[in-house]
Amino acid sequence: MATQLVVGTDRVQKFFDDLEAQRSILSTCTQLFTTLSKHFSSLEDSVSQKSQLIDSNLLALESHSQKTLESLDHRENSIPERESAAAARIEEQKEAALADLGKPISANAELSGTLKSLSRKMDSSMLLRFIVSKRKESASLRAEMAQAIAEAVDPPRLVLDALEEFLNCKLARSGVTDKRWACGILIQALFPDTRSVCKSPEFSRSIVDRAANLVELWKGQIDSTLENGSVSAAEAVMFLQMVVGFKLRGRFDEEYLRKMVMEYASRRDMSKIAAVLEFGEKMGDIIDELVRNGKEIEAVYFASECGLTERFPPVNLLKSYLRNSKKNAATMSKSGNNNQAAMDDSSTSELNSIKATLKCVEDYKLESEFNLESLRKRVAHLEKTKAERKKSSASGSKSHKRAYGSGSNRGSGSGSFRPAKVAKFNSYSSFNRRNAAPPQPSPVSRFSGAFNYSSQTVYDGSTANPYAAATSAYGGPHVQSPAGLTQQHYSLPSASYGGQTNYGVYDYGNAAPPTYQPPYTH
Repeated sequence: MATQLVVGTDRVQKFFDDLEAQRSILSTCTQLFTTLSKHFSSLEDSVSQKSQLIDSNLLALESHSQKTLESLDHRENSIPERESAAAARIEEQKEAALADLGKPISANAELSGTLKSLSRKMDSSMLLRFIVSKRKESASLRAEMAQAIAEAVDPPRLVLDALEEFLNCKLARSGVTDKRWACGILIQALFPDTRSVCKSPEFSRSIVDRAANLVELWKGQIDSTLENGSVSAAEAVMFLQMVVGFKLRGRFDEEYLRKMVMEYASRRDMSKIAAVLEFGEKMGDIIDELVRNGKEIEAVYFASECGLTERFPPVNLLKSYLRNSKKNAATMSKSGNNNQAAMDDSSTSELNSIKATLKCVEDYKLESEFNLESLRKRVAHLEKTKAERKKSSASGSKSHKRAYGSGSNRGSGSGSFRPAKVAKFNSYSSFNRRNAAPPQPSPVSRFSGAFNYSSQTVYDGSTANPYAAATSAYGGPHVQSPAGLTQQHYSLPSASYGGQTNYGVYDYGNAAPPTYQPPYTH
């Protein structure tokens, strides 16, 4: 009886084990069914959404196609009227040009009238010479030039003629600087706003082909110059503006254009040009590289023009720039053993950095996010300290000259002593000649050349730091800093967007040349 009971219990246990296995299988099947149902439901929703998107795109395409066809019909119907207006305009310009051909250019003629007359005549050579002769009136030239070349029968051809003459001058190595500056005025007048170039009227195929050939020739000259040195930053901007203006972007390697933009990023118009060169996602890499190279000011301009301020917050970049420039200034002063020249360099570097920051804040209306009062106080303090050091140096120099003059052969004294002293120095005359201080060029003459104009802008010749040149000429050290690289392009008191103002340590236009050789130069 007990044996039968044990056998029955085993059978029941086996039955329950079978039921548990079947329950597990059923649960697994249920989960798989649920997962598959959700997956197919998701696929169905996705297909439905894509189908709706396709239908919407088809409707938008049909609408756009309809509008395009209507626009084409309107343009086709307006061709006779436009031809008549163009013919009338050409005839008017032709009569004006013929009337001007017989008129000599008066020396007392108004600037605007002369520019328009030369443009009507399509005389690019005379126009370039006239612009160069009026260089001191650069602000007026820029204001009048756009309206003047609009009087020409073919403005782009007039500009290309002038550019071709400039490139020929480069080959002949004659009058390059002045012609480059004048061509820059014309190119800027033809493309007054780089950002609106994409919306500008299309040029004829022949004009675009000629522009492409000239730009290719120009590129060859630039590459040749780069092998032997560096290209003028103004010329680089002109070159890129021609590429953008005539829509020649596809003819150049992207890396070549990127390197040129990076090399001359400190130019004021370069951020606008970069924004329309279609670098796409690589623009972020360009701004990253600017930040790594200590060019936070340029990074702010690039980010603002390209719409990347969320990724590169301007206020954070400016604060980082000020911190780095302060460290650089302290390093410059310390490396020069805190002598006057080093302290002047340090003050100039920090001043330029602060003024560049102030200008950038004002350009992009960041006053609410940036405390400017402390920066303005710091500028006033640095300028006052510099002025006091300069005054102290000048008074010390005068005292030294008076002390030196008191020992000359004036007044009473022992007659036997003075001849002996003269004889002593005469015996070492060859040593004195060998160790005499080398003659220093007058600072006034060094900085009174063709480029010494306060209204220079994006095409005004070389952008080398004048203070660096002066320091090198006088035997002093020069430490390049990120702040120093940007001061000439983002200076505070600029009259126009492209204006440049340099803040040197001394007023070289009024300072007198050194009167004696310092006993030690660092």
